[in-house]
Amino acid sequence: MASLSVNFAGVDFKNPVTTASGTFGSGMEYGEFVDLSRLGAVTTKGVADRPWEGNPTPRIAEVRGGMLNAIGLQNPGIDVFLERDLPFLKEQNARIIVNVCGHSEEEYLHVVERLNDAAVDLLEINISCPNVKEGGISFGTNPAGVEHITKVIKEKSVHPVVMKLSPNVTSIADIAKAAEAGGADGISLINTITGMKIDIEKRTFLLANRTGGMSGPAIHPVAVRMVYEAHQAVRIPIIGMGGVETYEDAVELLLAGATMVSVGTANFYNPYATTEIIDGIDAYLDRQGIGDVNDIIGSVG
Repeated sequence: MASLSVNFAGVDFKNPVTTASGTFGSGMEYGEFVDLSRLGAVTTKGVADRPWEGNPTPRIAEVRGGMLNAIGLQNPGIDVFLERDLPFLKEQNARIIVNVCGHSEEEYLHVVERLNDAAVDLLEINISCPNVKEGGISFGTNPAGVEHITKVIKEKSVHPVVMKLSPNVTSIADIAKAAEAGGADGISLINTITGMKIDIEKRTFLLANRTGGMSGPAIHPVAVRMVYEAHQAVRIPIIGMGGVETYEDAVELLLAGATMVSVGTANFYNPYATTEIIDGIDAYLDRQGIGDVNDIIGSVG
C-alpha cells in the first residue's frame, strides 16, 4: 500500500483529498455517508464576520457539464461556526481548513483574529469576494490587491494562510506570484468561472443574479492548466480544484503540481465521491508501482 500522506504549509495530512468550500457545508450533512476522519481535511463553507443571507432565488442552474451557482456565500457567521460547526468537526477527528470570506479588509481580519484561538489547521481566504470599497471588484483580480490583502491577513493570522484564487483573470501566474509575495503559505485554485444561462422560452435570465459561478467537469481542463501554470510560477504549495469527479481527475491535478485536491460539485450527486477518490489514488499508485504520492506531485513538465 502506498503512502498517501502529504505536508501542506507545515501541516501533515493523511491524504491529499479535501472538500471544496460551499459544497460540503461543515460536514454535518455528509456525516452519514462519509467518515470525515478518512479525509485529508474538511474545507468548510465560507465563514464571514456576521451572517450573510446570500443572493435572491433562483440561484442555482444546471448546465451542460456542470452547474451555475449564485448563492452569494450565504453563511451563519463566525459565532455559529465557533459554537456549532467547529466542535462537531473536532468530535469527528477531522482536519479542518476554514474558508474565510469578506466584503472588506476589516471583515476578513475580524474573522481571522477570531480564529486565532481556534484549533484549526489552515485558513483558506476566498478573495473572489466583491470588495465593496472598490466598487464591487473582486479582491482577487488585481495583483497589487492580492499582495496587499495577503500581507495584512498574514500579519494577523497564527494559522497558515492559503489564498483561494479566481480564474477570472488574465494571468493566473501573476496572481499566484502576488499571493506568494504577500507571504501566503499556499494557494488554492481554481474558483468558479463566471457564466450565464438564459431561459429561451421565458426570454429571461435563469439566475436572479444574472451571472453565476460555473463549476463541474467542464472546467476541469482549465483547472489543470492553471494549476500547472501556478506551480511553474511559485514555490508555495497548491490545493487544486475544479471539476474533480474521479481519481483520474485528482491525479491529473497532482501531476500538474497540486499537493492537495478539493472535491466540489461531485459531492452534490455522489456523497461518496471523496472516499472513492482516496481509494482510487491509492489503487493508481499501487498499479504504477509508486510507493509515495509525493513522488507524482508536479512530475509532469
